[in-house]
Formats: sequence, structure tokens, C-alpha cells
Amino acid sequence: MPEFHYPAAFLLLLFIPLLFIFRKLGFFSRISLVTTFSNWNGKSFVWNKKVRNFISIFSYTLTLTAYILAVVAIADPVIYKQERIYTSRGTDIMFVLDNSPSMAAKDMASGTRFEVAKNAIKELVETNSGATFGIVSMGEEAAITVPPTSDHKIFLERLDSIRIGTLGDGTAIGTGLSTAVFHLSTSSAPKKCIVLITDGENNAGAIHPETASELASRNNITVYALGIGTSGSVPLEYVDPKTGKNYSGFLNSTFDVSSLRQIAQVGGGRFFEIQSLNDLSLALTVITKNQNVVQTYHSKTTSYEIYDILIFISGLLFVASWIIRRIYLQELI
Repeated sequence: MPEFHYPAAFLLLLFIPLLFIFRKLGFFSRISLVTTFSNWNGKSFVWNKKVRNFISIFSYTLTLTAYILAVVAIADPVIYKQERIYTSRGTDIMFVLDNSPSMAAKDMASGTRFEVAKNAIKELVETNSGATFGIVSMGEEAAITVPPTSDHKIFLERLDSIRIGTLGDGTAIGTGLSTAVFHLSTSSAPKKCIVLITDGENNAGAIHPETASELASRNNITVYALGIGTSGSVPLEYVDPKTGKNYSGFLNSTFDVSSLRQIAQVGGGRFFEIQSLNDLSLALTVITKNQNVVQTYHSKTTSYEIYDILIFISGLLFVASWIIRRIYLQELI
């Protein structure tokens, strides 16, 4: 809610009911002459009263709104926003997100596996302002999409830009994990972890997943593995970003849970089987709780004045009202 430097300015709003009363009492009434326009032996000119009345009421509404906005602007509203400025390092979290075509399977209540995973990551980022986040995209190959950063706005923008199938049709879990380890190994954060989100088995890349997970453990990085998706025949539809071709059909969904569980065990973390949005939210909540660290911070208050915006809008409405009444209705104001 905004605060006002000059709240007494709202007394100017009393002129609105006063003007209405004076008009009812006969003040400010215009002198009008009744004139009939017609051609000899022709039909008299008839004004469309309904259209005119509607436009007249609309014009009055614009004027009234413009006046109210002007009064609010005179009251000088200011919006204050508080934010935390952290003075100590938080947790470093790297997501390794599978964007292979199978992630387009629609077996989650609110969308595809890929969409649900991205939305859950967004919620986690928005509720953990002191943590540092990064993301590795993984398909047949793996590539860093966002290095570990505390700029959550940039992270979310890059997360939105990730598309299914951009890194080929495959799942290089070992390569994805090792890429994440490389970007976390030199970090001085008190806690570091990798969150692997995939719906498949390792079938690409030259690095074995357990080897990458062991490398993470040696660098004090905890590995969590999330196996997302249900088993059986599930509908799938996606557009190949390279060819633009649309693929649709059914996917025979299955993956080796034991391999993902082993990856998490070697990395000192935990495996979560995700078959619903609730499972995913619960898993990320548990991970956040396990990786939480105490941080020191101070509060910073930023003020935003909106006087100029209100005056500009008010002026536009006044001009629009004048044009309608003077040009279209041809009234003298």
C-alpha cells in the first residue's frame, strides 16, 4: 500500500459532491435553445439520444477519473519496498535439468514433465532469496545455461528460455553432473548441492553417472536425484527446435530407479520418485531444508514515487474528455 506525503489533499475530492449538489440546485446550468432542423416538406433532423447520452456519460466519467487521479497525485503517493541485502554466503544449488524429448510427456496433472519441473524450480528460487542458483541443461549433450548466480531475475529469464530437444535426443546424466561439479568445485559456499531432474537412464556421454557423483562427493557437493514421470504408455507432443517438425504420439515410459538411487547414494544425497506435482514440491522442500544455512543480512528500503505517472494519465484523460465533448458533441466547455 502506498503512503501519502500530503493526505490533506484528499479534501479536494469534496468538490465532486458539492458540484453535483449545485447542479441539482440549478447552478452552472447552460442556456439552451430548442431548434428544429428540417428541409421544406422533408423529415426533421433527429439526434440519436441513446448514443449521445452514452458518449456524454463516458466523457463525464473520463473527467471524473482524471480529477480523482490528479488529487491522488497532489497527495504525493510513495510506495516503499523492503529487500534483504545478504552479507554472508548462502547455499549454492545447481540444477541439472533433463530437456530430452521424453520430458514432453503429459503425465503430470498440470502439464508436461518439463513444464512442471521448471515451475517447481521457479517456486524454489522465489522462496529462497539468499541462495545462489545455477542450471545445466542436459540431453544427448550437456551445457551450462546459467552459472551459479545470486541474480535470481537473470536465472529465471534463462530458465524460461530452455526448450525441449535443443541438446539432442538422449540423456547424458554423467556429463550433466560433471558439468555441474566443475562450476561448483571452486565455490566457497558453506553448502553446495546438485539437483538432478530427469525421466530417463544414462544413454549418452563418455562419463559414467556414478563417477560424476563420486567426483561431486569429493568436492563436498551433495547430489540429489529426482526421477520424474509415471510408468506405462503416456501421451507426448513436442516441436523439434531444429527442424520445426511436430511430434505427437505415445511414449512407453520406463527408467531404472535403482541407477538414480545409486547416483544419489554415492553423492551423499537422496533419491525422490516424482509422479505428481505434490511429490516434486515435497522433494524440493526437503532439499531446501537439508541445505539451509544461517545467513546475516540487513534490510534496505527503496521508495518509488508515482506522482509523474498519475499526472500523465490524468492529463491524457482530461484531453480525451475535452476532445469528445468539444469535437464530437460540439459543446462549449
